[in-house]
Amino acid sequence: MNGLTQLLRPDWPAPATVHACVTTREGGVSLPPYESLNLGDHVGDDPAAVAKNRRRLSDQFAIQPAWLKQVHGLVVADADPAIVAEADASWTDQAGIACTVMTADCLPALFCDRAGTRVAAAHAGWRGLAGGVLEATLDRLQVPAEQVLVWLGPAIGPQAFEVGLEVRDAFTAVHPEAARAFVPGERPGKLMADIYELARIRLAARGVTAVYGGGFCTVSDPRFFSYRRTPQGGRFASLVWLAGATS
Repeated sequence: MNGLTQLLRPDWPAPATVHACVTTREGGVSLPPYESLNLGDHVGDDPAAVAKNRRRLSDQFAIQPAWLKQVHGLVVADADPAIVAEADASWTDQAGIACTVMTADCLPALFCDRAGTRVAAAHAGWRGLAGGVLEATLDRLQVPAEQVLVWLGPAIGPQAFEVGLEVRDAFTAVHPEAARAFVPGERPGKLMADIYELARIRLAARGVTAVYGGGFCTVSDPRFFSYRRTPQGGRFASLVWLAGATS
């Protein structure tokens, strides 16, 4: 145990075989402006510090995180700790392998089935969300919608997520009811968007209604990295895995 005590545990009725956590900024070795538990190796931090932070996380739970090269796309990879897939989601039915996504305002979504045999994690910025990354993740899980649980992790809150009209149009073109997730902003031509509501609408359209989490705001909550708050900063991780012999 390496003392990563400032971890967030999802509040969802997942089966006992499913484990999950979200890291915070605390418990690592990165120096400012990445202090301290930065897990992103693409933001300019010292690679040795990132590697040490990642080892601390792996050792904490005796897991093998499957890191991704996230590109705001729709690819869902088989979680494989031996490679860094270019994808924005991953899934697994293998114990001890953690589906892992990194964020700093985008939405992390964790998935499991009620039987506790499959898990997945997705990274959803507004482009990925509008493009269907959550739906693509559901497709790869191959689990009936009524058997899926989803937890929405820390992301930019509706009071901080200012977007242009084109973002609303991208969502309402597919789901007209998505209009309710937008309210006028203070600046002309700008709206405030609720990324959690947008995710719930898209999941509900696929029959997934057991959706938990939400209610965070990475911009205002100093526990988490936020690109809008501090453009030069780190990334935190959301992980979900199946229990193994050592989990």
